[in-house]
Amino acid sequence: MGMLAGASVAVAHHSFAMFDTTATVTVSGTVTEFQWTNPHAYIELDVPEANGVPKKHWSIELGSPSILQQSGWKYKDLKFGDKVTATLNPLRDKTPGGLLVSVKLPDGRVLGNGPGRGPAAPPAAPAK
Repeated sequence: MGMLAGASVAVAHHSFAMFDTTATVTVSGTVTEFQWTNPHAYIELDVPEANGVPKKHWSIELGSPSILQQSGWKYKDLKFGDKVTATLNPLRDKTPGGLLVSVKLPDGRVLGNGPGRGPAAPPAAPAK
């Protein structure tokens, strides 16, 4: 019985039901924090609004660091103050946040949310 209860907690923890995976939103803003943590990494992003409305803070969920590394991510790819453009599946409750699909980094690379989810890192250019 205890194993069954534990299994339901594990499944619930990894549910993506809170995200609208049929929709995408693209936001551009300034990184306030990049959390390279298990079980999920996060990008915290301040996004300016139009017409003088104060900026909104977005919390963007990513996969685990081990999954992200498989598609080219490194823990130091983002830092405070970086300007990025992120495409994500928004939260169903319409609060500012979502599940990352891809992000354009300050150096121009576009990374996804792990293998098979968004673009992979382009191969490194050979040294000259």
